[in-house]
Amino acid sequence: MRIMLIDDSKTMRNIQKAVLTQLGHTEIQEACDGQDALSKVGAFKPDLLLVDWNMPNMDGLSFVKAFRQSNRSTPIIMVTTEAEKSRVIEAIKAGVQNYVVKPFTPDLLSQRIQETMSKVAGQPAAA
Repeated sequence: MRIMLIDDSKTMRNIQKAVLTQLGHTEIQEACDGQDALSKVGAFKPDLLLVDWNMPNMDGLSFVKAFRQSNRSTPIIMVTTEAEKSRVIEAIKAGVQNYVVKPFTPDLLSQRIQETMSKVAGQPAAA
Protein backbone atom coordinates (compact mmCIF):
# COMPACT_ATOMS: atom_id res chain seq x y z
CA MET A 1 0.00 0.00 0.00
CA ARG A 2 1.34 3.43 -0.97
CA ILE A 3 1.00 5.99 1.82
CA MET A 4 1.67 9.74 1.77
CA LEU A 5 2.58 11.49 5.04
CA ILE A 6 1.83 15.21 5.03
CA ASP A 7 3.12 16.99 8.13
CA ASP A 8 5.37 20.01 8.64
CA SER A 9 7.09 18.26 11.57
CA LYS A 10 9.92 16.00 10.43
CA THR A 11 9.80 14.33 13.87
CA MET A 12 6.09 13.53 13.47
CA ARG A 13 6.67 12.16 9.95
CA ASN A 14 9.48 9.97 11.33
CA ILE A 15 7.21 8.65 14.11
CA GLN A 16 4.42 7.87 11.62
CA LYS A 17 6.91 6.30 9.22
CA ALA A 18 8.29 4.06 11.99
CA VAL A 19 4.76 2.88 12.87
CA LEU A 20 3.89 2.28 9.21
CA THR A 21 7.13 0.35 8.67
CA GLN A 22 6.33 -1.83 11.71
CA LEU A 23 2.95 -2.53 10.08
CA GLY A 24 4.72 -3.63 6.90
CA HIS A 25 4.18 -0.50 4.77
CA THR A 26 7.33 0.48 2.89
CA GLU A 27 6.09 2.65 0.02
CA ILE A 28 5.93 5.97 1.84
CA GLN A 29 6.17 9.47 0.37
CA GLU A 30 6.59 12.52 2.62
CA ALA A 31 5.44 16.09 2.13
CA CYS A 32 6.12 19.04 4.44
CA ASP A 33 2.86 20.94 3.77
CA GLY A 34 -0.24 20.96 1.58
CA GLN A 35 1.46 22.66 -1.38
CA ASP A 36 4.33 20.16 -1.31
CA ALA A 37 1.78 17.33 -1.13
CA LEU A 38 -0.22 18.64 -4.10
CA SER A 39 2.97 18.76 -6.16
CA LYS A 40 3.82 15.11 -5.33
CA VAL A 41 0.48 13.34 -4.99
CA GLY A 42 -0.24 13.00 -8.73
CA ALA A 43 3.00 11.16 -9.51
CA PHE A 44 2.97 9.04 -6.33
CA LYS A 45 -0.70 7.95 -6.54
CA PRO A 46 -1.07 7.00 -2.85
CA ASP A 47 -3.61 4.47 -1.55
CA LEU A 48 -3.89 6.44 1.70
CA LEU A 49 -3.01 9.94 2.91
CA LEU A 50 -2.15 10.88 6.52
CA VAL A 51 -2.59 14.66 6.78
CA ASP A 52 -1.70 17.10 9.56
CA TRP A 53 -4.07 20.06 10.01
CA ASN A 54 -1.74 22.89 11.11
CA MET A 55 1.02 23.52 8.57
CA PRO A 56 2.55 26.59 6.92
CA ASN A 57 1.91 27.53 3.25
CA MET A 58 -1.20 25.31 2.92
CA ASP A 59 -2.87 23.69 5.92
CA GLY A 60 -4.30 20.20 5.94
CA LEU A 61 -7.93 21.21 5.53
CA SER A 62 -7.10 23.39 2.49
CA PHE A 63 -5.11 20.49 1.05
CA VAL A 64 -8.02 18.06 1.55
CA LYS A 65 -10.44 20.45 -0.18
CA ALA A 66 -8.05 20.99 -3.10
CA PHE A 67 -7.25 17.27 -3.42
CA ARG A 68 -10.93 16.28 -3.29
CA GLN A 69 -11.68 18.44 -6.35
CA SER A 70 -9.78 15.95 -8.50
CA ASN A 71 -9.79 12.81 -6.34
CA ARG A 72 -12.86 11.74 -4.42
CA SER A 73 -11.91 8.17 -3.59
CA THR A 74 -8.41 8.00 -2.04
CA PRO A 75 -8.88 7.70 1.73
CA ILE A 76 -7.57 10.45 4.00
CA ILE A 77 -6.89 10.28 7.73
CA MET A 78 -6.41 13.61 9.50
CA VAL A 79 -3.65 13.26 12.12
CA THR A 80 -3.71 16.38 14.25
CA THR A 81 -3.78 18.04 17.66
CA GLU A 82 -7.17 19.57 16.74
CA ALA A 83 -9.60 17.61 18.90
CA GLU A 84 -12.69 19.84 19.07
CA LYS A 85 -15.79 18.17 17.71
CA SER A 86 -16.52 21.08 15.34
CA ARG A 87 -13.07 20.63 13.75
CA VAL A 88 -13.59 16.88 13.34
CA ILE A 89 -16.96 17.52 11.66
CA GLU A 90 -15.41 20.19 9.40
CA ALA A 91 -12.67 17.75 8.31
CA ILE A 92 -15.17 14.97 7.60
CA LYS A 93 -17.33 17.33 5.54
CA ALA A 94 -14.22 18.26 3.54
CA GLY A 95 -13.66 14.59 2.68
CA VAL A 96 -11.62 13.02 5.48
CA GLN A 97 -12.56 9.38 6.27
CA ASN A 98 -10.99 9.13 9.72
CA TYR A 99 -9.31 11.16 12.43
CA VAL A 100 -6.40 10.57 14.83
CA VAL A 101 -5.59 13.04 17.60
CA LYS A 102 -1.92 13.60 18.51
CA PRO A 103 -0.25 12.30 20.53
CA PHE A 104 -1.32 8.81 19.45
CA THR A 105 -0.10 5.27 20.12
CA PRO A 106 1.15 3.00 17.33
CA ASP A 107 -1.85 0.74 18.08
CA LEU A 108 -4.31 3.60 17.59
CA LEU A 109 -2.77 4.65 14.27
CA SER A 110 -2.77 1.04 13.11
CA GLN A 111 -6.41 0.63 14.15
CA ARG A 112 -7.50 3.83 12.32
CA ILE A 113 -5.69 2.74 9.16
CA GLN A 114 -7.37 -0.68 9.27
CA GLU A 115 -10.81 0.86 9.95
CA THR A 116 -10.38 3.35 7.12
CA MET A 117 -9.20 0.81 4.56
CA SER A 118 -12.04 -1.57 5.54
CA LYS A 119 -14.61 1.21 5.15
CA VAL A 120 -13.23 2.17 1.76
CA ALA A 121 -13.06 -1.44 0.58
CA GLY A 122 -16.77 -1.76 1.34
CA GLN A 123 -17.66 1.25 -0.79
CA PRO A 124 -17.73 1.54 -4.55
CA ALA A 125 -14.99 3.94 -5.65
CA ALA A 126 -16.43 7.32 -6.62
CA ALA A 127 -14.96 8.90 -9.73
